[in-house]
Amino acid sequence: MTTARGAWTRPVQALQPAARTYAVRTHSWFTPWLLVAPAILFLLVFNLWPTANAFFLAFTNVRVLSGGELVGFANFERMLSDTQLATALINSIVYMLVCVPFLLLVPLGLAVLVEKNLPGISFFRTAFYTPVVASAVVVALIWGWLLDERGVINAMALNLGFVTEAIPFLTDRWLVIFSAISLTIWKGLGYYMVIYLSALGGVPRELHEAAAVDGAGAWRRFWNITIPGVRNTMLLVSVMITVSALRVFAELYILTNGTGGIGGADVSVVMLIQMYARGFSGNLGYASALSLLLFFITLGPLLVIARINRGKA
Repeated sequence: MTTARGAWTRPVQALQPAARTYAVRTHSWFTPWLLVAPAILFLLVFNLWPTANAFFLAFTNVRVLSGGELVGFANFERMLSDTQLATALINSIVYMLVCVPFLLLVPLGLAVLVEKNLPGISFFRTAFYTPVVASAVVVALIWGWLLDERGVINAMALNLGFVTEAIPFLTDRWLVIFSAISLTIWKGLGYYMVIYLSALGGVPRELHEAAAVDGAGAWRRFWNITIPGVRNTMLLVSVMITVSALRVFAELYILTNGTGGIGGADVSVVMLIQMYARGFSGNLGYASALSLLLFFITLGPLLVIARINRGKA
């Protein structure tokens, strides 16, 4: 302690408890709550409160300006005789059934192809991802111009003699729905391809090399190594596609100019909610009941997918 070295170490050891005490005093019990307060406030204002309010309004006949009162299950009984709602449900379910397999498998195939280090492959990666960064409204407007009866596609088909009259892409009930489905699939390919690319990075290349040495072909390696390696990602993607397809709005809204097509036969459930809730005479009670119905319809496929995932695990 009398050496020069001891004379330097004593003050340092004496300062350590004081520094530790100072550090503890700067973190009060409410400091963590202050840090998470903005996130909690955002969750309460923009998620929990609108959800609770919609649940309450579903049992009322509230309108935008005239107010309303509790009506029990009257809004849900009205759904049973709402033919437009039945049409919207059929459209939304068809939308989901077509979009899920296409957007589940085609992006995976594209990811396997662009994963390879080939000359110029970066161009194709960028080309496939470009529709993702484009605005859905702008893309839908461009598709509307292309598919119009006086649009580019009909003009080419008529000039080449493939058809004798314009194809009603935007006026026929099923053609406009499948046009919107094609737009959704085209726009989503790049997005889900990027998700699959990140998942393929976790599949060990040694497995492919060992299988190739044993004589396994490309298809067999894809089926027995790639698919099991990205199975969890496929389940995640299927959930995302299911939710998006059941909540489709922008594509159908723009392609039908917000009218829902001839007789409102091309609407989705979200479009129906928007139709009932808009304007000064909007029926917020019935629109809230429809939003609750959509919530439980969306929850059904998610529970099925979760059940399948648990069974395979």
